Parts: sequence; C-alpha cells; structure tokens
Amino acid sequence: MSSDYEHIEVPDSGEKITADGDELSVPDEPVIPILHGDGIGKDVGPAAQKVLDAAAAATGRKVHWMEVYAGESAREIYGEDVNLPDETVDAIREHRVAIKGPLTTPVGAGFRSLNVALRQTLDLYANVRPTYYLDGVPSPMKAPEEMDMVTFRENTEDVYAGIEWEQGTEEVQQVKEFVEDEMGMDDIMHDGPIGLGLKPISEKGSKRLVREAIDYAIENDRDKVTLVHKGNIMKFTEGQFGTWGMEVADEEYPDDEVFAAPDSLWEEQDEVDIPEDAVMVEERLADAMLQWMQLRTDEFDVLAMPNLNGDYLSDAAGAQIGGLGIAPGANFGEGRCLAEPVHGSAPKRAGQNKANPTALILSGRLMFEYMGWEETGQLIRDAVEQTISDGKVTYDLERQIEGGEKLSTTEYADEIIANIEKLS
Repeated sequence: MSSDYEHIEVPDSGEKITADGDELSVPDEPVIPILHGDGIGKDVGPAAQKVLDAAAAATGRKVHWMEVYAGESAREIYGEDVNLPDETVDAIREHRVAIKGPLTTPVGAGFRSLNVALRQTLDLYANVRPTYYLDGVPSPMKAPEEMDMVTFRENTEDVYAGIEWEQGTEEVQQVKEFVEDEMGMDDIMHDGPIGLGLKPISEKGSKRLVREAIDYAIENDRDKVTLVHKGNIMKFTEGQFGTWGMEVADEEYPDDEVFAAPDSLWEEQDEVDIPEDAVMVEERLADAMLQWMQLRTDEFDVLAMPNLNGDYLSDAAGAQIGGLGIAPGANFGEGRCLAEPVHGSAPKRAGQNKANPTALILSGRLMFEYMGWEETGQLIRDAVEQTISDGKVTYDLERQIEGGEKLSTTEYADEIIANIEKLS
C-alpha cells in the first residue's frame, strides 16, 4: 500500500476496510491505525496490541497495524505546537476502524480535549461503553454479576460542544445583556461575575444516537433500550432528546420489532400488550437512574442519553463492576469505529510497566466485534476473565485480591496470550 502521509508509515501488506454506509467490508488482514497514547498509554498500548494480535492469529486472521500520533507523540514528531496532526485524522478517516489509548490535553493546546476533538472531527457520534462483570474482579457491590449493560452516549453536542463565554469578557457581557434585555430573563442573572454557556441538543444528533442504540439492541438480542435524560427540568433540550428518541422507536420500526413504551407503563404494565421478542424503548430520569442502576441492576440493558449524562452514568456503571481500569469503550460513526478505554492517561504511573491494560484490551474486543469478528472478541473476553479469575493481575487488582499474584503490564499480557492459546 502507498500513501502521501509525511510521518505515518503505512504497512507494506494488508488491505483497507471499506464501507457502504454503515456496512463494513472487512478483509482477513486489515490495516488498522493504532495510537498508543500518553502517560500509561506507552505501557498499555503495546501490551494490548500483543494480545489483540494473538487473538486474531488464533482465529485465522492478522492485523497490519499502522501507528499514528497525537498528544505527546505528535509533539515529538511534528513539533511542539502540533497535538492533533491532520494526517492522523485523515488516516483514521481513510481506514475506517482504529484504536487508541488515553490522551492528555496539554494546557493551552487549543482543544478542550483531544479525545473530544477526535470524536467531533470524525463525527463519531455514539460513545459506546459496555459494562459487564468479569469473574474474579473485586467489586463494592453484593451482586456485580447482575451488571451487563451498554451505554450509548451522544458524542458531539450538549455542554461538550464548547459553546461558553468566560466571566469578565466583553462576549459574556453581550450574551448576558441579550438574555436579560431581549429574552426577559433577568430574574435568573446574578449580580457580579458570571460565566455563560449554551447546551445544544438537536433532532439529528438525538435521533441518530437513539437509532444506533436500538439497532445495537436488535442485532445483539438485547431486550430493552432506556432513554436517560433530565427532561423534567431541561424540557427543551434533554426533554426534547427523550421526545425525539421515542419518535424514532414509534415511527421507524415495525411494532413487532420495537415497542415504544407509554408514559403510563410502570403504573399499568399488566394492561400493556408488549409484543413477544420486541425491543422495548422506555424513558427514565437521569438522577433516578443512578439509583436504579444499583438497586435494580439486572433490569437495564442498553441505555441511550445525552453527552453529559452518558459521561456520569457510564463511569458510575463502571464502578459497580470494579472500576475504570477494566472498562472498555468505542466511538461509532457511520461505518466508522475508534475504540478507546474509558480511563485517563495517569501520567504518574507512566513508564513503570505496572498499569492495567485490561480496558484497552477489551476496547479492542469491542472494535473486533464492530468489524464482525465476534469469535475473536469472545476469545479475548474469555482469556482475560480466565487470567483474572486465576488471580494473576496487575497491582491495582492484586492489592484487593487475597492470594493474588502481582504481574507487570507485560507479564499480565503474556498470561492472557497463554490463555488465548489454551482456549483456542
């Protein structure tokens, strides 16, 4: 393969993944961009890559990795002022499916977040975070095994769109005067310094996110999609998200495939005829959902929600099954996937060969499943679970497991690979 990239080395062999809309065409030896990331990314990135290679080989496939750069690695190669090179974005866009480790956004970088910038630039509108329990992982919950949930978090709008004005600036004063004088809302404006922001939630953004969640539920034999928002307070943003989402369920799918639950469902459930095997779509308020996730964990399946709610709720769900160190994630767009762990870069642990690579490994599993490599993905999950249940873990889990064996990042990856070979 040839390319005009300046600093990205394209593999000599392998084929591009292509797409027709949302439908991917995946060769047995695809070229996949990989970004190891900052901080502990330098440790967990190569370790995860080895595990993914082993799982692919065990199922008769091979990945041709193409290293791309952002954050610290980009500054080293492209110059101190370059944190997200255009050719990194272009490479991920061109090759459709990629995986990255955690990134740290430096102060004054011009981005609120490099992670958010990648999602928005590539229009990866659905942040997808499966949360499931692995046998042997210490958890604060009495029955963590009841958690098997997938959150779909809208990725491009809400407060993460970055529309805000700093206190003391001319711009914030103009917005304040507009709200007070033109909109007649002076009763909510306090005297003195104030910061202001806009919270955009659109029909397009809401509906495509909910549509993605429903399609996922159908394709993966999930029973229910729950729309989570704070619509009782923010009626014209979060409330509208719920309304638009229910319109998708009610208008775009056959009644025997998707059932849009009425508001009265909880009180009159015995009187509602839910078609057998249909995916039920319901609404819940975000604050109540934080409670129900703990008290009635097994009642929830797929969640769809605006950006900020998705950030909070997916982290809370991760805590129930042992923490963000094992929480995978990915960003879906139209025929695109950028897998990434939920955790951050933890720079104080960087370069010590001790960080836990599980979240990045399981993000690779999610990437493979997006590609249609379900057998490869299941093998990864089984091998990771076997390793942890054997008590062979990195320091973060070993200190919580009686009789556990503490392994380095690389030793842990090697143990998973050994289990891949045993299970395949």
